[in-house]
Amino acid sequence: MTETKKKTNRSKESQELALHYMKTLVEVARESFLILDSNLRVVSANPTFYENFQVSPEQTENVLLYELGNGQWNIPILKSLLEEILPMKKVVKDYEVKHLFQKIGEKTILLNARQIDIDTAHMIVLAMEDITVRKELEQKLAEYTSELELKVAERTREIADRVRDLESLNQVMVGRELKMIELKKELTELRLSAIG
Repeated sequence: MTETKKKTNRSKESQELALHYMKTLVEVARESFLILDSNLRVVSANPTFYENFQVSPEQTENVLLYELGNGQWNIPILKSLLEEILPMKKVVKDYEVKHLFQKIGEKTILLNARQIDIDTAHMIVLAMEDITVRKELEQKLAEYTSELELKVAERTREIADRVRDLESLNQVMVGRELKMIELKKELTELRLSAIG
Protein backbone atom coordinates (compact mmCIF):
# COMPACT_ATOMS: atom_id res chain seq x y z
CA MET A 1 0.00 0.00 0.00
CA THR A 2 1.39 3.38 -0.96
CA GLU A 3 1.91 6.18 1.52
CA THR A 4 -0.75 8.31 -0.18
CA LYS A 5 -3.29 5.52 0.08
CA LYS A 6 -2.45 5.04 3.78
CA LYS A 7 -2.95 8.76 4.44
CA THR A 8 -6.26 8.67 2.57
CA ASN A 9 -7.42 5.66 4.59
CA ARG A 10 -6.35 7.29 7.87
CA SER A 11 -8.12 10.49 6.87
CA LYS A 12 -11.29 8.57 5.99
CA GLU A 13 -11.14 6.64 9.27
CA SER A 14 -10.59 9.88 11.16
CA GLN A 15 -13.60 11.47 9.45
CA GLU A 16 -15.79 8.45 10.15
CA LEU A 17 -14.75 8.41 13.81
CA ALA A 18 -15.40 12.15 14.17
CA LEU A 19 -18.80 11.75 12.51
CA HIS A 20 -19.61 8.86 14.85
CA TYR A 21 -18.75 11.04 17.88
CA MET A 22 -20.86 13.92 16.55
CA LYS A 23 -23.83 11.63 15.91
CA THR A 24 -23.51 10.13 19.39
CA LEU A 25 -23.46 13.57 21.01
CA VAL A 26 -26.40 15.02 19.11
CA GLU A 27 -28.53 11.91 19.67
CA VAL A 28 -28.84 12.65 23.38
CA ALA A 29 -29.50 16.38 23.01
CA ARG A 30 -32.91 17.89 23.73
CA GLU A 31 -32.54 20.39 20.90
CA SER A 32 -33.02 19.46 17.26
CA PHE A 33 -29.72 18.85 15.48
CA LEU A 34 -28.65 18.36 11.89
CA ILE A 35 -25.20 17.36 10.70
CA LEU A 36 -24.59 18.65 7.19
CA ASP A 37 -21.79 18.01 4.73
CA SER A 38 -20.01 20.83 2.90
CA ASN A 39 -22.71 20.81 0.19
CA LEU A 40 -25.41 21.27 2.87
CA ARG A 41 -26.67 17.73 2.40
CA VAL A 42 -28.04 16.17 5.60
CA VAL A 43 -25.65 13.52 6.89
CA SER A 44 -27.60 12.87 10.06
CA ALA A 45 -30.29 14.26 12.35
CA ASN A 46 -31.18 13.45 15.92
CA PRO A 47 -34.47 11.92 17.14
CA THR A 48 -35.55 15.29 18.52
CA PHE A 49 -35.34 16.80 15.02
CA TYR A 50 -37.49 14.02 13.57
CA GLU A 51 -40.04 14.39 16.35
CA ASN A 52 -40.20 18.20 16.38
CA PHE A 53 -40.42 18.60 12.61
CA GLN A 54 -42.52 15.45 12.04
CA VAL A 55 -40.21 13.88 9.46
CA SER A 56 -38.46 10.53 9.14
CA PRO A 57 -34.79 9.67 8.56
CA GLU A 58 -35.72 8.48 5.05
CA GLN A 59 -37.18 11.92 4.26
CA THR A 60 -34.15 13.69 5.71
CA GLU A 61 -30.81 11.93 5.35
CA ASN A 62 -28.82 12.45 2.14
CA VAL A 63 -31.21 15.25 1.13
CA LEU A 64 -30.08 18.83 0.53
CA LEU A 65 -31.17 21.00 3.43
CA TYR A 66 -33.12 23.37 1.17
CA GLU A 67 -35.07 20.45 -0.33
CA LEU A 68 -36.25 19.03 3.01
CA GLY A 69 -40.02 18.87 3.44
CA ASN A 70 -40.87 19.93 -0.12
CA GLY A 71 -38.52 22.91 0.09
CA GLN A 72 -39.85 24.30 3.37
CA TRP A 73 -36.28 24.67 4.62
CA ASN A 74 -35.43 26.93 1.68
CA ILE A 75 -35.45 29.91 4.02
CA PRO A 76 -33.53 33.00 2.79
CA ILE A 77 -32.24 33.87 6.28
CA LEU A 78 -31.04 30.29 6.82
CA LYS A 79 -29.34 30.33 3.41
CA SER A 80 -27.56 33.55 4.31
CA LEU A 81 -26.51 32.08 7.64
CA LEU A 82 -25.06 28.88 6.19
CA GLU A 83 -23.64 30.18 2.90
CA GLU A 84 -22.37 33.64 3.84
CA ILE A 85 -22.05 34.20 7.58
CA LEU A 86 -20.91 30.77 8.78
CA PRO A 87 -17.98 30.36 6.35
CA MET A 88 -16.55 33.67 7.59
CA LYS A 89 -17.22 33.23 11.30
CA LYS A 90 -17.09 29.42 11.69
CA VAL A 91 -19.59 29.75 14.56
CA VAL A 92 -23.01 31.38 14.67
CA LYS A 93 -24.91 31.70 17.95
CA ASP A 94 -28.52 32.56 18.73
CA TYR A 95 -29.65 33.45 15.21
CA GLU A 96 -33.43 33.85 15.42
CA VAL A 97 -35.61 32.70 12.52
CA LYS A 98 -39.40 32.82 12.28
CA HIS A 99 -40.88 30.55 9.62
CA LEU A 100 -44.16 28.91 8.65
CA PHE A 101 -43.67 25.14 8.31
CA GLN A 102 -46.24 23.04 6.44
CA LYS A 103 -46.84 20.39 9.10
CA ILE A 104 -46.11 22.17 12.36
CA GLY A 105 -47.19 25.76 11.64
CA GLU A 106 -45.35 28.97 12.39
CA LYS A 107 -42.31 28.53 14.62
CA THR A 108 -39.65 30.79 16.02
CA ILE A 109 -36.36 28.94 16.05
CA LEU A 110 -33.03 29.89 17.56
CA LEU A 111 -30.23 28.60 15.36
CA ASN A 112 -26.69 27.82 16.42
CA ALA A 113 -24.24 26.53 13.86
CA ARG A 114 -20.62 25.51 13.84
CA GLN A 115 -18.41 24.57 10.96
CA ILE A 116 -16.16 21.62 11.79
CA ASP A 117 -13.13 20.75 9.72
CA ILE A 118 -12.04 17.13 9.93
CA ASP A 119 -8.91 16.64 7.87
CA THR A 120 -10.10 17.69 4.42
CA ALA A 121 -13.84 17.32 5.08
CA HIS A 122 -15.99 20.21 6.19
CA MET A 123 -19.11 19.50 8.22
CA ILE A 124 -21.69 21.77 9.78
CA VAL A 125 -23.51 21.08 13.01
CA LEU A 126 -26.79 22.97 13.11
CA ALA A 127 -28.69 23.16 16.40
CA MET A 128 -32.29 24.37 16.45
CA GLU A 129 -34.14 25.39 19.58
CA ASP A 130 -37.87 25.98 19.21
CA ILE A 131 -38.52 29.15 21.19
CA THR A 132 -42.06 29.70 19.90
CA VAL A 133 -43.71 29.18 23.29
CA ARG A 134 -41.14 31.39 25.01
CA LYS A 135 -41.73 34.17 22.45
CA GLU A 136 -45.51 33.86 22.88
CA LEU A 137 -45.12 34.09 26.66
CA GLU A 138 -42.82 37.11 26.30
CA GLN A 139 -45.44 38.74 24.05
CA LYS A 140 -48.24 38.00 26.54
CA LEU A 141 -46.10 39.30 29.39
CA ALA A 142 -45.42 42.50 27.45
CA GLU A 143 -49.17 42.88 26.80
CA TYR A 144 -50.02 42.27 30.47
CA THR A 145 -47.33 44.70 31.54
CA SER A 146 -48.71 47.32 29.17
CA GLU A 147 -52.27 46.73 30.44
CA LEU A 148 -51.08 46.92 34.03
CA GLU A 149 -49.20 50.16 33.35
CA LEU A 150 -52.37 51.65 31.80
CA LYS A 151 -54.47 50.57 34.80
CA VAL A 152 -51.91 51.95 37.25
CA ALA A 153 -51.83 55.24 35.33
CA GLU A 154 -55.66 55.36 35.35
CA ARG A 155 -55.82 54.63 39.09
CA THR A 156 -53.10 57.20 39.73
CA ARG A 157 -55.18 59.82 37.86
CA GLU A 158 -58.28 58.83 39.86
CA ILE A 159 -56.36 59.11 43.13
CA ALA A 160 -54.90 62.47 42.08
CA ASP A 161 -58.43 63.70 41.25
CA ARG A 162 -59.71 62.56 44.65
CA VAL A 163 -56.77 64.19 46.40
CA ARG A 164 -57.59 67.48 44.60
CA ASP A 165 -61.26 67.12 45.60
CA LEU A 166 -60.27 66.46 49.22
CA GLU A 167 -57.88 69.42 49.20
CA SER A 168 -60.67 71.65 47.86
CA LEU A 169 -63.08 70.31 50.48
CA ASN A 170 -60.44 70.81 53.14
CA GLN A 171 -59.93 74.42 52.04
CA VAL A 172 -63.70 74.99 52.18
CA MET A 173 -63.86 73.42 55.64
CA VAL A 174 -60.86 75.40 56.88
CA GLY A 175 -62.40 78.53 55.38
CA ARG A 176 -65.68 77.85 57.19
CA GLU A 177 -63.84 77.15 60.42
CA LEU A 178 -61.93 80.41 60.11
CA LYS A 179 -65.20 82.21 59.34
CA MET A 180 -66.76 80.62 62.45
CA ILE A 181 -63.82 81.74 64.57
CA GLU A 182 -64.16 85.23 63.14
CA LEU A 183 -67.91 85.27 63.78
CA LYS A 184 -67.42 84.05 67.35
CA LYS A 185 -64.84 86.78 67.88
CA GLU A 186 -67.21 89.42 66.48
CA LEU A 187 -70.06 88.05 68.59
CA THR A 188 -67.89 88.20 71.67
CA GLU A 189 -66.89 91.78 70.82
CA LEU A 190 -70.54 92.73 70.30
CA ARG A 191 -71.48 91.24 73.66
CA LEU A 192 -68.66 93.05 75.36
CA SER A 193 -69.56 96.33 73.71
CA ALA A 194 -73.24 95.84 74.62
CA ILE A 195 -72.34 95.21 78.28
CA GLY A 196 -70.00 97.77 78.59
